[in-house]
Amino acid sequence: MNRATIKAWVWVHKWTSLVCTAFLLMLCLTGLPLIFHDEIDWLTEEQPAFGMPGVGSSSTAPGLLPLDDMLARALANRPGEVPLYMAFDNDQPSMTITTGPRADSPGSEMTIQSFDRSTGELIGAVSEDSASGVGAVMHFLLELHTDMFLGLPGMLFLGAMGAAFVAALVSGVVLYAPFMRKLDFGTLRTTRSARTKWLDYHNHLGIVALAWMMVVGLTGVINALAVPIESAWKANELAAMTAEYAGRDPLDPARYGSIDRAMAAARAALPDNNPQFIAFPGGTFSSNHHYAVFFQGDTPLTERLLTPALIDAENGTFTAARAMPWYYQALSLSRPLHFGDYGGLPLKLLWAALTLFTIHVLGTGLYLWLAKRRSHTPAQAVVLTPLPEPAE
Repeated sequence: MNRATIKAWVWVHKWTSLVCTAFLLMLCLTGLPLIFHDEIDWLTEEQPAFGMPGVGSSSTAPGLLPLDDMLARALANRPGEVPLYMAFDNDQPSMTITTGPRADSPGSEMTIQSFDRSTGELIGAVSEDSASGVGAVMHFLLELHTDMFLGLPGMLFLGAMGAAFVAALVSGVVLYAPFMRKLDFGTLRTTRSARTKWLDYHNHLGIVALAWMMVVGLTGVINALAVPIESAWKANELAAMTAEYAGRDPLDPARYGSIDRAMAAARAALPDNNPQFIAFPGGTFSSNHHYAVFFQGDTPLTERLLTPALIDAENGTFTAARAMPWYYQALSLSRPLHFGDYGGLPLKLLWAALTLFTIHVLGTGLYLWLAKRRSHTPAQAVVLTPLPEPAE
């Protein structure tokens, strides 16, 4: 690689890194506690004792109350609201029912009620206004990490920062060989100047954590595109599955039929899958006329790959079932990879350690740039390369 090419890659590495560093530091700091959100919830919230422990709410075990009964209990607690989602737990007889004032209610207007399906007991209810304590803090961190409280524009902006981060990683790999070719791998020149020492730390931790940072960066970009991806699925795949209903007025909630009947029809269409959640008519994940019963696989990875079965919400008849398209599957797989929540606590600890590595890489990169600027006069700084020289 000649000097001109190296200077071009140096320019790419410098500016892509500088553009995203502050936001990447924020994402790392907010992402650390979010990695352990399940463990934090378990430690800070009272754990209910279920009437039938070890029996999943999505199973067909005897003794579980009918879904219609559970829905009636939820709506009785929220008079005037309509059902939006019903989600299941494969390990315990717990389930959540989400309601809102309208079928297309935004998240800020939703209320999530948790029930023990074996007894019908209400475990708890959460809305955006009722969150408090540790739960409120975790919700704040999630919103900041996801969209900086800016909605879709914030998500897309953070996606652009993730793309800049990936570009910085690629350019860093290209520059690693010419800058470190005279040093053995892992060499840390701690007896040299502070700037040289931190350069070695920056390069070493960066190359060690490269694969992980690339995965987290790319999955972060994909996650930031969740809203456009979901809109594309609804406009294309869902519209194709419900073409015969096109032009009809939205189904009035008063005409919704039996959830148990719809679930039986969905299970008959996809007999070897577990239901994860039901989307009611009018929301993001369903048409204006269907219960969309989303089924999942039975492994830690395939349980994220969903297949919806559409059931006519008025008469309970099966309409269609189709696997999600590749772009939605990419989104589904990117979520557990991004937070490392598909391999239990050991994987989460590894994710946390690599997040700390990334914070160190970002911090040392910023330090090296500032130290380079301080080492030259303003006139020199305009023309001199701001990155460290190749290793001696």
